[in-house]
Amino acid sequence: QVQLVESGGGLVQAGGSLRLSCAASGGTFSSYAMGWFRQAPGKEREFVGAIYWSGSITRYGDSVKGRFTISRDNAKKSVYLQMNSLKPEDTAVYYCAARRGSVRTSVGEYTYWGQGTQVTVSS
Repeated sequence: QVQLVESGGGLVQAGGSLRLSCAASGGTFSSYAMGWFRQAPGKEREFVGAIYWSGSITRYGDSVKGRFTISRDNAKKSVYLQMNSLKPEDTAVYYCAARRGSVRTSVGEYTYWGQGTQVTVSS
């Protein structure tokens, strides 16, 4: 069983930056691919980015490519999402997720989820 706790969300102006963190406990963190997803009110949960257990492979959703960067520190059992050039449409609850094996982009392919952290971008 893996527990995930996100942090780092908040209110930021458009064009600003935020860094989200996700701390894992339980399980063997380095066995898991980690993903970030987001969900805005009234919308489906959307893939943001994911990283392979070694960090050697990353994937991003089209809406965040070039602005967001995912990274991980297996020694600290943590994954990060650096968000730059934020836009009002980035406003959402951001979730961290884990799955064994390779990087995937679908919600249903992740086994463990955190509770989420709110990111609000003002115009």
